[in-house]
Amino acid sequence: MKLVFMGTPAFALPTLEALHGSDHSVVAVYTQPPRPAGRGQKDTPSPVYAYAAEHKLPLFTPVSLKTPEAQAEFATLDADIAVVVAYGLLLPKPILEAYRLGCINVHPSLLPRWRGAAPIQRAIMAGDKMTGITIMQMDEGLDTGDIVLQEKEFLVDAFDAGTLHDMLAEEAGPLVLLALEGLHTGSITPVKQSQEGVTYAKKITKEECRIDWTQPAEHIHRQIQGLSPSPGAYFLYKGETIKVLSSSFSTMKHFNTAIPGTVLDKHLVVTCGQGILNIEEVQRPGKSRMFASEMLKGFPIPPGSILS
Repeated sequence: MKLVFMGTPAFALPTLEALHGSDHSVVAVYTQPPRPAGRGQKDTPSPVYAYAAEHKLPLFTPVSLKTPEAQAEFATLDADIAVVVAYGLLLPKPILEAYRLGCINVHPSLLPRWRGAAPIQRAIMAGDKMTGITIMQMDEGLDTGDIVLQEKEFLVDAFDAGTLHDMLAEEAGPLVLLALEGLHTGSITPVKQSQEGVTYAKKITKEECRIDWTQPAEHIHRQIQGLSPSPGAYFLYKGETIKVLSSSFSTMKHFNTAIPGTVLDKHLVVTCGQGILNIEEVQRPGKSRMFASEMLKGFPIPPGSILS
């Protein structure tokens, strides 16, 4: 089939690679234009832009798809379908209906759970036992389209948002190829999403990244895993923001009267509202990720300190 690919960040790249290496023809790649990034704020191409440019795939970087000109240009590509993965622009109805098979979207959750902006982070932070990938026929709603295919993945404690992101990104490519085959042959009929179990994965805010030590240790641990490596859960000590990138916890009752946020020993074990949290990996401003034991050699946080 002739297809248009629409995506921008690293999460989208494995799917584009799978499509480019298949029997399908990628007639165009739509992505966000290069944006200022890094210390020098130089215009930097997205991962999808860089791949398309390297492999000489036709590139389109409109700032909007709402104009008649952008919609006409999209229609003249005369593709069978568009594959959308974290593109970053709203697709209006004329775009959604331009091609014979419409537009399908890769979404990293088991819809209808975690519609919206941050499904990977929210699944971990909520303590979900299972997540996955949904291939969805797009409509004008927020992740409300009919389901083409789903692949489930059990969540284990070793997953943080970064590892789960990478794993789901790699799983998406083969699943998209199966979906395209099924839609092309008619062996797959999209089914409507259930109206039960709908949740929304709102965008992560700066405020909810700060650790509240009055919360249970298990809750804080999930917060850390769900926000690692970026944007990162954090605490303040002596005016410095310190990100916590991995941890472990105990829910056993510990017989101490220390207030939540108190460092209990030289290994950076901290009291919580319930249980204790063992801080394992951290990142100071302008520094690389490191083990807490390594940080403490040059930036001591002695027992009895209060983290805020």
